[in-house]
Amino acid sequence: QYRKSVDRIMDVIFKAPKYDGLVPIYMDATSGKFSGGEIRLGSRGDSYYEYLLKQWLQTRQSEPELLAEYEAAMEGVKKYLVALSPNQKLTYVGEIQQATSDTPYFNPKMDHLVCFLPGSLALGATKGRALSDIPPAQLSARNREDLILARELAETCMHMYLDTKTGLSPELVYFRHIDPTTGKEAEFGKGDQLVQPSGDILARGNDRHNLLRPETVESLFVLWSITGEEKWREYGWSIFSAIEKWAKLPAGGYTSLNDITIVPPIREDKMETFFVSETLKYLYLLFSDSDSVPLSQYVFNTEAHPLPQFSWE
Repeated sequence: QYRKSVDRIMDVIFKAPKYDGLVPIYMDATSGKFSGGEIRLGSRGDSYYEYLLKQWLQTRQSEPELLAEYEAAMEGVKKYLVALSPNQKLTYVGEIQQATSDTPYFNPKMDHLVCFLPGSLALGATKGRALSDIPPAQLSARNREDLILARELAETCMHMYLDTKTGLSPELVYFRHIDPTTGKEAEFGKGDQLVQPSGDILARGNDRHNLLRPETVESLFVLWSITGEEKWREYGWSIFSAIEKWAKLPAGGYTSLNDITIVPPIREDKMETFFVSETLKYLYLLFSDSDSVPLSQYVFNTEAHPLPQFSWE
């Protein structure tokens, strides 16, 4: 009964026109078509791309339409959204504005929410299996490309943390960007602040808060589980140490921070529920045995609940 309802909705989504696999962040419930001109993998857009892959994995790779949509979307991401910063050479995922108009343009903005993507790319490339268990011949050229991109994006997400004075990431950042129409670097906006004087990451005044979000540590957990590379744990420990130093309250609990570019950061006296249910859970798993929740048998939903993979038969 529930599957039929979900399949009916997914059928509408599959048939809706897209832009090389990419979709605007709104959908018209009457027409069943995507609407608006903003294409991004940050707020309002992230879960669409995440669940294309995870629904396919959860049903033991038995629904090829989901995989086809995911692969088309990732090709669109690589074609239109992936960019390289000029100085630090950081690979990042930007946004498209006015996508449905005659004058679409690239916006070098990346939400912290986008840091789910390294983990998703690694999951898609390996189906959750450890690289040590996969014969090299079983990894396609696309799989290898996705793993490279996953690693590069994860490094950029870590720069969003490590380049700040507090070791914690802003809610979103902008990157120095060469305008392809002029060949010159786009001008800074009023209030923009380089996180590092010679770096490429810009933090605007209203974006410098930190809510202790989970996306980066989620990707670190996935990359550790798949690659076994110790550096992902080291990155996770750096984030945890910064949280302990700046966000932990003497009386107990943790709080969001108002501005991570100043030391000490101003505390907001507010703790988001996802910090406990997601951020701390992924940190715990990152430092647990690698097979505590095997990614080849479970799929974590966007709220970090591990759901067992199953077959419809």
